[in-house]
Amino acid sequence: MNLGEIIGIALFAIRSNRLRSILTLLGVVVGVFSIIAVMTAVQVLQSSIENGLSGLGSNTFQIQRMPNFGNHKEWHAAQLRKKITIDQAQRFVQRARLAQYIGIESSTWGLVVKAGGYKTNPNIGVIAENVEGLYTNNWTMNAGRPFNQGDIETAQKVVILGAEVAKKIFPNGGAIGSDVRVGSFRYQVIGLFEAQGSALGGNNDNFVVIPLTTFLEQYGRNRDLHIMVKSKSPELFNDALDEARYVMRTIRNVDPGREDDFEIFSNDSLIATFNDFTLYVKLGVGFISFIALLAAGVGIMNIMLVSVTERTREIGIRKAVGARKGSILSQFVAEAIVLCQIGGIVGIGLGILAGNLVAVAFNVPAVFPVNWALIGFFLCSFIGVAFGVYPAWKAANLDPIDSLRYE
Repeated sequence: MNLGEIIGIALFAIRSNRLRSILTLLGVVVGVFSIIAVMTAVQVLQSSIENGLSGLGSNTFQIQRMPNFGNHKEWHAAQLRKKITIDQAQRFVQRARLAQYIGIESSTWGLVVKAGGYKTNPNIGVIAENVEGLYTNNWTMNAGRPFNQGDIETAQKVVILGAEVAKKIFPNGGAIGSDVRVGSFRYQVIGLFEAQGSALGGNNDNFVVIPLTTFLEQYGRNRDLHIMVKSKSPELFNDALDEARYVMRTIRNVDPGREDDFEIFSNDSLIATFNDFTLYVKLGVGFISFIALLAAGVGIMNIMLVSVTERTREIGIRKAVGARKGSILSQFVAEAIVLCQIGGIVGIGLGILAGNLVAVAFNVPAVFPVNWALIGFFLCSFIGVAFGVYPAWKAANLDPIDSLRYE
């Protein structure tokens, strides 16, 4: 028999015992579903995080006092560190030699922006930047102009609006040159940013940007600052990062042998931290799924043994007319593989749909985990072969005369 005939007979055998086949398939479906659903959800989150981190820009890293991830003990220890002050940030700008741009920034959140009869929800972020901070954040102007050095030096009360803020308070346009109130302070709009979209359920356009000096005058000079560094080229990125660590340790008087009292992170480091965080989730789900697939494999072996017993006369007739052991063996192994693959395809489909519910919840693009879908598909083939060989071997070695006499 050719491959098409083998698969056809396997499908006919499965259809002949629908209920039993469906119950057996459930174990495979659950095992594959759990793997694919979790891995899809993780890829959705990772893709969203990568898109959200693209705001750092290419070849860019950030220096800050607090870590982005960490347990309670690490966060408590970091809170005891001294803030990164404007004086330290300015000294860093003077000493760093491998940076193309150095942005200095601070922020506050939860404010309302008003203009005319319109206002936003109390969830707007006010971000303070120097001139180069607009470049290190990878923001693009849609209209108007960015800050200039004169705005910074004279602490001008000017503001650039994020796309979502501009849409809410200037639905009919005309934002440039208008006055807006952000919290308790009034500013003149000089520019609008291009829309950036969403990441992890957050809106990347729900913010406004004002000059750093204006921010420090209005919200206090004792603010914790961040420093964003864009290296001169991708080749100099690691050197710029090492230089930044050395300069910051010197400025903050960190003794040799002591740990840094600041954090440096980039797109790659955050993604690596996220992957480390999700590794144990993947391992736990993988172990549970393995147990489920193992149980499914035992079920498949059981149904195949029952099938061999029920089809003993059929096997005897086929041997009587010349069927070889290899043909019988391949037929029953194929049935086990087809049975597993049907369950695997259903599990993969349901898993992808369930995993992408995370994408719907966080309003981010859906993903199709091709690598994990292929792994699930080949894993089902392995289960089919591993647990189908013994029943197939038993069928292939039945005595044709005894089989023909079987009732």
